[in-house]
Amino acid sequence: EPQLVESGGGLVQPGGSLRLSCKVSGFTFRMHYMSWLRQAPGKGLVWISGIDQTGNADYADSVQGRASISRDNTKSMLYLELNSLKTEDTGMYFCAQGNDCTYDDCNSMLRGQGTQVTVSS
Repeated sequence: EPQLVESGGGLVQPGGSLRLSCKVSGFTFRMHYMSWLRQAPGKGLVWISGIDQTGNADYADSVQGRASISRDNTKSMLYLELNSLKTEDTGMYFCAQGNDCTYDDCNSMLRGQGTQVTVSS
């Protein structure tokens, strides 16, 4: 059974940084494009970053220049480093199997239970 388990969230001050991790099991991780999604309080799921099987990264405008996505195919791990955090980065962060869902249904993506990031002073 596929499992995605996120970790690394927490409370951070504006301007701070976080590194999120996602451990994947139950499917062949190295064969899939992987994404990070964010759900702000009271809002829907939004795609923020993705990485293909060979490490080519994509970013939404909202995190471009402040985020770095990476993966370790040998460990089936996905990472997201977020810098210069803003209050609007607050939300639940999910790792998900699949491509940018901006023009699709992000809710249909296989994803983990999420890790909460709160940016507040």
